[in-house]
Amino acid sequence: MVETSARLLRLLSLLQTRREWSGTELAERLGVTPRTVRRDVGRLRELGYPVAATAGAPGYRLGAGTDLPPLLLDDDEAVAVAVGLRTAAGGSVTGIEETSVRALAKLERVLPSRLRHRVRALQSMTVPMGRAGSAVDPAALTAIASACRDHETLRFDYRSHEGQQSARAAEPYRLVHSGRHWYLLGWDTGRAGWRTYRVDRLSLRTPNGPRFVPRDPPDADLAAYVSRSLSSAPYRYQGRFTMHAPAEVVAGRMPATVAAIEPIDARSCTLTSGANDLDELAVWVAQTGVDFDVHEPPELADHLLALSARLAAAAQRAGAGRQPVAAAVRRAR
Repeated sequence: MVETSARLLRLLSLLQTRREWSGTELAERLGVTPRTVRRDVGRLRELGYPVAATAGAPGYRLGAGTDLPPLLLDDDEAVAVAVGLRTAAGGSVTGIEETSVRALAKLERVLPSRLRHRVRALQSMTVPMGRAGSAVDPAALTAIASACRDHETLRFDYRSHEGQQSARAAEPYRLVHSGRHWYLLGWDTGRAGWRTYRVDRLSLRTPNGPRFVPRDPPDADLAAYVSRSLSSAPYRYQGRFTMHAPAEVVAGRMPATVAAIEPIDARSCTLTSGANDLDELAVWVAQTGVDFDVHEPPELADHLLALSARLAAAAQRAGAGRQPVAAAVRRAR
């Protein structure tokens, strides 16, 4: 009986690793006859696992059923799921935290002690900084994802960055997550153009609108497209700079929602960003710690001169205040 149970677990594990197995392959991997494989598949079905037999040569496929049977996870997969649940418990999707905690409690009850130690070590050595962005209703995410998949027009009320409310209709294309916020990329039917919407600022109306034929996306790299639309389009000043460092270095120092970065060559890149204030635009670029050239807006160059003069004057005053202290230290030596 113990041997049979172990073989069933191994069979289930094999079925989970590939889309389809032939009966002969399974028999060879398990060291049994094809007849035993058929009998074991029958036992799995009795336990609630939807194992389908494929046409033609005898084969088997693990499908989706109406119930959720137990899953088999190896050590690394179990740790990954546990860590993912801990992350979701403090994540930015409203309502999923409690569900994640319940699922995590169930998982930790059955984890072997060696794996519980690994998970708890990760937890104890990690310091969370709280929510990174706005909370989003998971029901809204799933509804939008379904509309993207089924090509159904979404109707929703939208609140802009300035707080203005408007009714929108859009052909949804993809959901994009920046790490701080969820965004919907879609074709705005009223404005006849591609738009990016913050999901936490929209309220879905039901039912959905008519089905549509999907359009070609605005860019092959949707993440880069959304980054550009978020970092520059809504703002008064549009900045364009040549950064004298590799694109990956600059990208590591600027959030994707603040700036769009495109490589020029191995040692430089173009950075575009927007702001409603020249000081803000100057600080964002200067804080990268990378030398840069200003191309746009033209008034930023003069603003940088005035800003650098203020900073230099402040540094001189601070230095003058420290001179007596520095002299006293030299005398003491």
